[in-house]
Amino acid sequence: MDNAFAYVAPPLCAWIDNPRHSHWLDTQGQRLLDFSKQSKVTNGFAALDDHGELTADPVAETIITARMTHAYALGAIIGLPGCMPLVEHGVTALLGPLRDPVNDGWLPDAADVCGRKLAYVHAFVGLAASSACVAGAQNAGVLLDAIVDVLERHFWSESEGAMRESFAADWGDEEHYRGANSNMHSVEMCMALADVLDAPLWRERALRIATRVIHVHARANHYRVAEHFDPSWHIDKAYNQDKSTDDLRPFGMTPGHFFEWSHLLVKLEAALLANGKEAPAWLFQDAVGLFNAGIETGWAADGQPGIVYTIGWDDRPCVKNRAHWVQAEAITAAATLLKRTGDIQYEDWYRSFWNYVDQHVIDRQLGSWHNEVDPQGKPSRQVYQGKADLYHAYQATLTPTLPVTPSIATVLARCNR
Repeated sequence: MDNAFAYVAPPLCAWIDNPRHSHWLDTQGQRLLDFSKQSKVTNGFAALDDHGELTADPVAETIITARMTHAYALGAIIGLPGCMPLVEHGVTALLGPLRDPVNDGWLPDAADVCGRKLAYVHAFVGLAASSACVAGAQNAGVLLDAIVDVLERHFWSESEGAMRESFAADWGDEEHYRGANSNMHSVEMCMALADVLDAPLWRERALRIATRVIHVHARANHYRVAEHFDPSWHIDKAYNQDKSTDDLRPFGMTPGHFFEWSHLLVKLEAALLANGKEAPAWLFQDAVGLFNAGIETGWAADGQPGIVYTIGWDDRPCVKNRAHWVQAEAITAAATLLKRTGDIQYEDWYRSFWNYVDQHVIDRQLGSWHNEVDPQGKPSRQVYQGKADLYHAYQATLTPTLPVTPSIATVLARCNR
């Protein structure tokens, strides 16, 4: 008779339901916030180097300022000391030196008075304004009114159901281009505006953008998200063919965006239902398809763990380095789908993503997260320099334990009353 003991593993208990895991997330988030406090400069926030220090002549950038304002607003909402002064500093900068005093709208930085006005940047100004309003920051309402006016007058295209891409400083010379990236972040912003303004129109706009970029184009391409289009929304497969390491518009496709779109669609589905609207069944179906495509094309695509930065139209990696933000968005997508479905596969992926980040991306020597690592998990600068980005990583420490809807600032405020 065989008396050998056969161990049967118990069902996995979701990390997101574990108080110790929540404590770990809180600790990581606070470390990220503390590291980035050094980015404050006179006219807003500027990029930090690997050591968390400013350059000799730092320049306040609008995108960094907006993202920092948003992140510290989330910290202020949950009661972390030192955050609110940084939120109000960001709001002041966005209303002052970073705003075009002649033509309105937001410039790339405080020194570039002739720079182009990007939908990508304005999406983050809108997100920052909405979060600052929820946090109760002084003059946040003024900023919110200002960005909504600019979005309505210049960026939203009612005929396209999407955002125009960019303009010259005087709002002339519209760019002959449409971008999935700027429109993806506009979906996030639109959902936040809908919650903060109690304006369902913005939620409807988010759905229209998602319909065009994902349900029409990505679904037809096996959920590989095309990034670059002409103004008639024809895919431009050759765009930036000589710029595979561009940090905003790289050639090919970006698996990290597959994951980012995935969780945004689940959140949009929940937001529509929570507000008494019909949610198309394809929102969830496409979210699952996008997550699966991210795994199929991005995870260990070169035989090493981690999700690659970009792939070509043949699904092969173009840039094999691993950007920190890609791993962060995969974490949020896995957590969101786990909450939506209860399917244990998403718990498995959630653990795999966090284990990778813990082993290779968190910088325990110098602080924060490495912005980018190579396939072997060593720090790299092929695409990104320094540690300028707080937004993606900090949200990855917050979203796993939060309800899927409403938007992050609003739900944090409700959970911390």
